[in-house]
Amino acid sequence: MNRLWLLLLLVWTGDARAQRQSFDIILRHGTILDGSGLKRYQGDVGIANGHIARIGDLSAATAPVELNVQGLFVAPGFINIHSHAVPSVLPAAGNMLTQGVTTEILNPDGSGSTDIAEQLSRDSAAGLAVNIGAYIGFNSVWATVIGASDHRPSEADIQQMRQMITRNLERGAWGVSSGLDYKPAYYARTDEVIRILEPAAPWRTNFPNHDRVTPESNYSSLAGMTETIEIGEKSGLVPVITHMKVQGHEQGSAATIIDQMRQATARGHYTAADVYPYLAGQTSLSALIVPGWAQEGGRAQMLARFDNPELHPRIVREIEEAIQARFNGPAGVYLAGTKQELTAVMEQLHTSAGEAVIKTLQRGEQSVILRFGSEDDLVKILQNPVAAIACDCGATDSLPSHPRYYGTFPRVLGHYVRETKALTWEDAVRKMSGLPASTIGIVDRGFLAPGMAADLTVFDPATIIDRATYEDPSRPSEGIRYVLVNGRLALRDGKTTGERAGTTLLRSTHMPSRSMSAGAARRISLNAQLAPSHARIHLDIRQDADSPAAHGSFRLEDPSSHLVIQSQEFGVLQVTRDWASFTGRASSPTGEPRSFTVIVDAGFAAVDLGSQLHFSGNLDRRADIRP
Repeated sequence: MNRLWLLLLLVWTGDARAQRQSFDIILRHGTILDGSGLKRYQGDVGIANGHIARIGDLSAATAPVELNVQGLFVAPGFINIHSHAVPSVLPAAGNMLTQGVTTEILNPDGSGSTDIAEQLSRDSAAGLAVNIGAYIGFNSVWATVIGASDHRPSEADIQQMRQMITRNLERGAWGVSSGLDYKPAYYARTDEVIRILEPAAPWRTNFPNHDRVTPESNYSSLAGMTETIEIGEKSGLVPVITHMKVQGHEQGSAATIIDQMRQATARGHYTAADVYPYLAGQTSLSALIVPGWAQEGGRAQMLARFDNPELHPRIVREIEEAIQARFNGPAGVYLAGTKQELTAVMEQLHTSAGEAVIKTLQRGEQSVILRFGSEDDLVKILQNPVAAIACDCGATDSLPSHPRYYGTFPRVLGHYVRETKALTWEDAVRKMSGLPASTIGIVDRGFLAPGMAADLTVFDPATIIDRATYEDPSRPSEGIRYVLVNGRLALRDGKTTGERAGTTLLRSTHMPSRSMSAGAARRISLNAQLAPSHARIHLDIRQDADSPAAHGSFRLEDPSSHLVIQSQEFGVLQVTRDWASFTGRASSPTGEPRSFTVIVDAGFAAVDLGSQLHFSGNLDRRADIRP
């Protein structure tokens, strides 16, 4: 008989005070946007021992810290799934906290260490103001094994790269990121990328990719995004079009690629995206402008080709073709390092765009702002239901070149919600919390519900706005009033507190990348024995399409220890194929309410009661999971 295995992870927190309706922090009289996209509602939020303990009327309860948030919106902490954080700034992360961000996922665009366990240990050693997790970067894996030259990997090379990806998924990576537009990963062929990613398929994880735009495709960003979808489908991963955009000569065609994403999802391959609310990006001058063949082997060889009289004219021509096709000509390139427009450099040097780029690079690499798109396309992408908000930035204390480092999330809320009404408050918050959590597989954050980790952002809908500009990119945003990370105040009255309550987040194989369940009725029921412990598990939990919380019953009985755990108070029920997760509050043997997270999954069985008890094994019958 086919068996569905069960993972039950009960994280025991809380203390006896919660039973007496006493909490660590109470947020009173707020308007709650719970991250699901459902309609906002009024309520108090009680926090105990780092988790959301109760939502509702807490007028009879007390807490050492009580904040009157009347007139403010209370939301889950924002999750940035595309973070270029500077590790040394993570203990403070002021520019992220003032945007409402509580979690950063590192190593986007294929970057980062090929040993994320060591990286996360190092990055968290001095404490964390926000939570962090990490992808394993395809580009780093490719460069480690193949190097900077354009040559085909051997079978041994392929196997080594597959093993590196698997090893880092085992260590908690939240997916396999890639930047196929960046060298040397640019040289990897589509079929090679697919082969290297295939071992990640059983992990049901995701593939965020900075799409590859090539001269062979006439610099088509649509072709690059189509490749991302193809790689995800054929490798068995969820494709994520990261910092989604339609560039240059293809402006006006956002609807085309959004329709392709819908078609892929309809074929059974869920496809997602992330986007930032700007019409320009930031990278190095050579990265996306100098042709790939001219960059092969690294900077020294690139400079040698610049000096080659036979190759030089071709490089100039192809630089100018790329600038025209991708960024609408030289006026689309701003040299942030020297604070000059490329057109001004051309005039100063009395030369063409290609020659100006080469002469600039001969003096040294520098950061550039590249203007690529149209407002109409950006709005369509922001409105795409599966596009999360991500800033393509991260914790920093240096002077950035792009305003997204200080302005992304408040800009969406202030400009695209309040001012232009391109999004609703509910949907914008969903795109910053529940959607990115679901996209990468997080189960205990992203929603404001009992049992969830107490990562919260409180903002003023009347004043929230970005202030950073391209001319002054480090001006802090306004309107974020409070930020809590794991139940501790990291931002109070708009000012950082110095708290280092962040933690390292690791993904297991039982946290699949998935579409959101919100907006659909769902149910899980199970009455089974967990072997070899002989513990009995009884649960019947449902959530209506328009309800912010699940309802039902959950009971765990262990005959050997006479332990009985039961709950009738639940948070969010999330489901996908043969998988479900829910949070809530349960009574312990002493009667004290505690927060828990439960995951029901195919392929593994365990019951973890923190440091107290642990059960593992398989069930004697299937769970009934109905999305």
